Amino acid sequence: MPDHGGYKRTLVISDLHGCYAEFNELLDVACYDPECDKLILLGDYSDRGPQSREVIARVKALVEEHGVIALRGNHDQMFVDALLQHKDSSFLRNGGFHTIRSYCELDWDEYDFDYDRYIEAKSFILDQYKPHIDFLQTLPLYYEDARHIYVHAGVDPSFGEKWKEQPERSFIWIRDAFYKHPVQAGKTVLFGHTPVMAMHESADIWFGGDKIGMDGGCCFGGQLNCLEIAEDGSYRSYVVKSRRSGG
Repeated sequence: MPDHGGYKRTLVISDLHGCYAEFNELLDVACYDPECDKLILLGDYSDRGPQSREVIARVKALVEEHGVIALRGNHDQMFVDALLQHKDSSFLRNGGFHTIRSYCELDWDEYDFDYDRYIEAKSFILDQYKPHIDFLQTLPLYYEDARHIYVHAGVDPSFGEKWKEQPERSFIWIRDAFYKHPVQAGKTVLFGHTPVMAMHESADIWFGGDKIGMDGGCCFGGQLNCLEIAEDGSYRSYVVKSRRSGG
Protein backbone atom coordinates (compact mmCIF):
# COMPACT_ATOMS: atom_id res chain seq x y z
CA MET A 1 0.00 0.00 0.00
CA PRO A 2 1.21 3.56 -0.70
CA ASP A 3 2.46 5.58 2.26
CA HIS A 4 0.05 8.50 2.51
CA GLY A 5 0.88 9.35 6.12
CA GLY A 6 -2.77 9.22 7.14
CA TYR A 7 -3.97 11.12 4.08
CA LYS A 8 -6.59 9.67 1.74
CA ARG A 9 -4.91 10.92 -1.44
CA THR A 10 -1.61 12.24 -2.70
CA LEU A 11 -1.90 15.02 -5.30
CA VAL A 12 1.10 15.94 -7.43
CA ILE A 13 1.54 19.09 -9.56
CA SER A 14 4.63 20.44 -11.31
CA ASP A 15 5.93 23.50 -13.14
CA LEU A 16 3.53 26.25 -12.10
CA HIS A 17 5.73 28.93 -13.72
CA GLY A 18 3.69 31.90 -12.57
CA CYS A 19 0.39 30.39 -13.71
CA TYR A 20 -1.45 31.46 -10.58
CA ALA A 21 -5.01 31.37 -11.92
CA GLU A 22 -4.55 27.90 -13.39
CA PHE A 23 -3.02 26.62 -10.14
CA ASN A 24 -5.95 27.81 -8.06
CA GLU A 25 -8.41 26.40 -10.58
CA LEU A 26 -6.63 23.04 -10.63
CA LEU A 27 -6.78 22.76 -6.85
CA ASP A 28 -10.52 23.38 -7.11
CA VAL A 29 -10.97 20.86 -9.93
CA ALA A 30 -9.12 18.21 -7.92
CA CYS A 31 -11.20 19.15 -4.83
CA TYR A 32 -8.02 19.63 -2.81
CA ASP A 33 -8.66 19.37 0.94
CA PRO A 34 -5.58 19.91 3.12
CA GLU A 35 -7.19 17.85 5.88
CA CYS A 36 -7.44 14.77 3.65
CA ASP A 37 -4.88 15.24 0.87
CA LYS A 38 -1.10 15.31 0.77
CA LEU A 39 -0.09 17.87 -1.88
CA ILE A 40 3.34 17.58 -3.49
CA LEU A 41 4.66 20.33 -5.79
CA LEU A 42 7.61 19.46 -8.03
CA GLY A 43 9.21 22.89 -8.36
CA ASP A 44 9.51 25.76 -10.84
CA TYR A 45 7.13 28.28 -9.32
CA SER A 46 8.58 31.31 -11.10
CA ASP A 47 9.44 32.63 -14.59
CA ARG A 48 7.61 32.68 -17.92
CA GLY A 49 4.08 33.03 -16.54
CA PRO A 50 2.59 36.37 -15.41
CA GLN A 51 2.20 35.90 -11.64
CA SER A 52 5.35 34.41 -10.12
CA ARG A 53 5.06 36.52 -6.97
CA GLU A 54 1.53 35.33 -6.30
CA VAL A 55 2.43 31.70 -6.97
CA ILE A 56 5.42 31.77 -4.62
CA ALA A 57 3.37 33.47 -1.91
CA ARG A 58 0.64 30.83 -2.26
CA VAL A 59 3.08 27.93 -2.23
CA LYS A 60 4.86 29.37 0.81
CA ALA A 61 1.55 29.68 2.66
CA LEU A 62 0.54 26.12 1.73
CA VAL A 63 3.82 24.77 3.08
CA GLU A 64 3.69 26.77 6.31
CA GLU A 65 -0.01 26.34 7.03
CA HIS A 66 -0.79 22.87 5.67
CA GLY A 67 2.51 20.99 5.48
CA VAL A 68 2.50 20.82 1.69
CA ILE A 69 5.67 19.31 0.18
CA ALA A 70 7.27 21.85 -2.18
CA LEU A 71 10.43 20.84 -4.02
CA ARG A 72 13.05 23.05 -5.65
CA GLY A 73 13.24 23.43 -9.42
CA ASN A 74 15.94 24.87 -11.66
CA HIS A 75 13.99 28.09 -12.20
CA ASP A 76 13.67 28.59 -8.46
CA GLN A 77 17.42 28.13 -8.17
CA MET A 78 18.11 30.57 -11.02
CA PHE A 79 15.91 33.20 -9.36
CA VAL A 80 17.82 32.87 -6.08
CA ASP A 81 21.19 32.85 -7.85
CA ALA A 82 20.34 35.99 -9.83
CA LEU A 83 19.42 37.85 -6.66
CA LEU A 84 22.20 36.62 -4.39
CA GLN A 85 25.07 35.73 -6.73
CA HIS A 86 24.42 38.04 -9.70
CA LYS A 87 24.07 35.09 -12.08
CA ASP A 88 21.76 37.05 -14.33
CA SER A 89 22.20 35.77 -17.88
CA SER A 90 20.63 32.32 -17.50
CA PHE A 91 17.85 33.73 -15.30
CA LEU A 92 16.86 36.37 -17.84
CA ARG A 93 17.32 34.01 -20.78
CA ASN A 94 14.85 31.54 -19.26
CA GLY A 95 11.90 33.79 -18.52
CA GLY A 96 13.22 35.58 -15.45
CA PHE A 97 12.13 38.94 -16.75
CA HIS A 98 8.51 37.95 -16.14
CA THR A 99 9.37 37.18 -12.53
CA ILE A 100 11.00 40.59 -12.03
CA ARG A 101 7.99 42.29 -13.57
CA SER A 102 5.64 40.29 -11.33
CA TYR A 103 7.41 41.48 -8.19
CA CYS A 104 8.02 45.06 -9.22
CA GLU A 105 5.03 45.78 -11.47
CA LEU A 106 7.30 47.40 -14.05
CA ASP A 107 5.87 48.98 -17.18
CA TRP A 108 8.84 48.01 -19.38
CA ASP A 109 9.29 44.75 -21.20
CA GLU A 110 12.14 42.46 -22.19
CA TYR A 111 12.56 44.27 -25.50
CA ASP A 112 13.16 47.58 -23.72
CA PHE A 113 15.67 46.28 -21.19
CA ASP A 114 17.35 48.75 -18.85
CA TYR A 115 20.15 47.21 -16.79
CA ASP A 116 20.17 49.94 -14.14
CA ARG A 117 16.44 49.50 -13.55
CA TYR A 118 16.96 45.75 -13.41
CA ILE A 119 19.54 46.15 -10.63
CA GLU A 120 17.15 48.45 -8.77
CA ALA A 121 14.39 45.87 -9.19
CA LYS A 122 16.55 43.11 -7.71
CA SER A 123 17.38 45.31 -4.72
CA PHE A 124 13.68 46.01 -4.24
CA ILE A 125 12.85 42.29 -4.23
CA LEU A 126 15.60 41.51 -1.72
CA ASP A 127 14.40 44.32 0.52
CA GLN A 128 10.65 43.73 0.31
CA TYR A 129 10.41 39.98 -0.33
CA LYS A 130 13.36 38.43 1.47
CA PRO A 131 11.08 35.80 3.10
CA HIS A 132 10.26 34.53 -0.40
CA ILE A 133 13.94 34.15 -1.23
CA ASP A 134 14.71 32.49 2.10
CA PHE A 135 11.83 30.10 1.44
CA LEU A 136 13.06 29.12 -2.02
CA GLN A 137 16.57 28.52 -0.68
CA THR A 138 15.33 25.99 1.85
CA LEU A 139 13.27 23.85 -0.54
CA PRO A 140 14.36 20.19 -0.69
CA LEU A 141 15.51 18.51 -3.88
CA TYR A 142 13.39 15.37 -3.54
CA TYR A 143 10.74 13.56 -1.53
CA GLU A 144 9.88 9.87 -1.41
CA ASP A 145 7.28 7.53 0.00
CA ALA A 146 6.83 3.76 -0.11
CA ARG A 147 6.34 3.54 -3.88
CA HIS A 148 7.36 6.83 -5.44
CA ILE A 149 10.26 9.26 -5.77
CA TYR A 150 9.25 12.88 -6.35
CA VAL A 151 11.76 15.21 -7.96
CA HIS A 152 11.82 18.22 -10.25
CA ALA A 153 13.91 17.02 -13.20
CA GLY A 154 14.74 13.37 -12.61
CA VAL A 155 17.45 11.02 -11.38
CA ASP A 156 20.58 9.82 -13.14
CA PRO A 157 20.05 6.15 -14.14
CA SER A 158 23.74 5.43 -13.59
CA PHE A 159 23.19 5.78 -9.83
CA GLY A 160 20.42 3.16 -9.71
CA GLU A 161 19.06 2.75 -6.19
CA LYS A 162 21.78 5.12 -4.92
CA TRP A 163 20.07 8.01 -6.73
CA LYS A 164 20.29 10.24 -3.64
CA GLU A 165 24.06 10.38 -4.19
CA GLN A 166 23.77 12.03 -7.61
CA PRO A 167 25.03 15.64 -7.99
CA GLU A 168 22.60 18.32 -6.83
CA ARG A 169 22.45 19.73 -10.35
CA SER A 170 20.94 16.49 -11.69
CA PHE A 171 17.90 16.79 -9.42
CA ILE A 172 16.91 20.06 -11.08
CA TRP A 173 18.46 19.96 -14.57
CA ILE A 174 18.73 16.40 -15.95
CA ARG A 175 16.69 15.64 -19.10
CA ASP A 176 17.41 13.09 -21.85
CA ALA A 177 19.80 10.96 -19.80
CA PHE A 178 16.93 10.39 -17.38
CA TYR A 179 13.66 10.09 -19.23
CA LYS A 180 15.02 8.21 -22.26
CA HIS A 181 16.50 5.37 -20.19
CA PRO A 182 15.36 2.91 -17.50
CA VAL A 183 16.03 4.28 -14.03
CA GLN A 184 16.08 1.15 -11.84
CA ALA A 185 15.77 3.26 -8.71
CA GLY A 186 13.45 0.76 -7.04
CA LYS A 187 10.46 3.12 -7.17
CA THR A 188 8.47 5.02 -9.78
CA VAL A 189 9.87 8.52 -10.34
CA LEU A 190 7.44 11.43 -10.70
CA PHE A 191 9.05 14.43 -12.38
CA GLY A 192 8.42 17.73 -14.14
CA HIS A 193 10.96 20.01 -15.87
CA THR A 194 10.75 18.50 -19.36
CA PRO A 195 7.36 19.15 -21.00
CA VAL A 196 5.68 15.83 -21.72
CA MET A 197 5.18 16.81 -25.36
CA ALA A 198 8.82 15.73 -25.77
CA MET A 199 7.77 12.19 -24.80
CA HIS A 200 4.40 11.80 -26.50
CA GLU A 201 2.13 13.85 -28.74
CA SER A 202 0.02 15.19 -25.90
CA ALA A 203 0.17 17.59 -22.95
CA ASP A 204 -1.40 14.90 -20.76
CA ILE A 205 0.57 13.14 -18.05
CA TRP A 206 3.11 10.70 -19.53
CA PHE A 207 3.29 7.22 -18.03
CA GLY A 208 6.67 5.80 -18.98
CA GLY A 209 7.03 2.58 -17.03
CA ASP A 210 9.33 3.43 -14.13
CA LYS A 211 8.70 7.16 -14.48
CA ILE A 212 5.76 9.57 -14.79
CA GLY A 213 6.12 12.96 -16.51
CA MET A 214 3.95 15.77 -15.19
CA ASP A 215 4.83 19.01 -17.03
CA GLY A 216 2.02 19.90 -19.44
CA GLY A 217 3.70 23.13 -20.56
CA CYS A 218 1.08 25.44 -19.07
CA CYS A 219 3.32 28.49 -19.37
CA PHE A 220 3.66 27.80 -23.11
CA GLY A 221 -0.08 27.56 -23.71
CA GLY A 222 -0.47 23.88 -22.80
CA GLN A 223 -2.07 22.73 -19.58
CA LEU A 224 -1.46 22.22 -15.87
CA ASN A 225 -1.66 18.59 -14.78
CA CYS A 226 -2.45 17.04 -11.41
CA LEU A 227 -1.93 13.36 -10.63
CA GLU A 228 -4.00 11.78 -7.88
CA ILE A 229 -2.56 8.72 -6.17
CA ALA A 230 -5.33 6.96 -4.26
CA GLU A 231 -4.99 4.78 -1.17
CA ASP A 232 -5.14 1.65 -3.34
CA GLY A 233 -2.29 2.94 -5.53
CA SER A 234 -4.48 3.78 -8.52
CA TYR A 235 -3.94 6.93 -10.56
CA ARG A 236 -6.34 9.61 -11.75
CA SER A 237 -5.50 12.83 -13.54
CA TYR A 238 -6.98 16.33 -13.48
CA VAL A 239 -6.33 19.02 -16.07
CA VAL A 240 -6.72 22.77 -16.41
CA LYS A 241 -5.98 24.34 -19.78
CA SER A 242 -3.63 27.30 -19.93
CA ARG A 243 -5.11 30.77 -20.12
CA ARG A 244 -2.18 31.80 -22.29
CA SER A 245 -2.08 31.49 -26.06
CA GLY A 246 1.44 30.08 -25.95
CA GLY A 247 4.97 31.34 -26.31
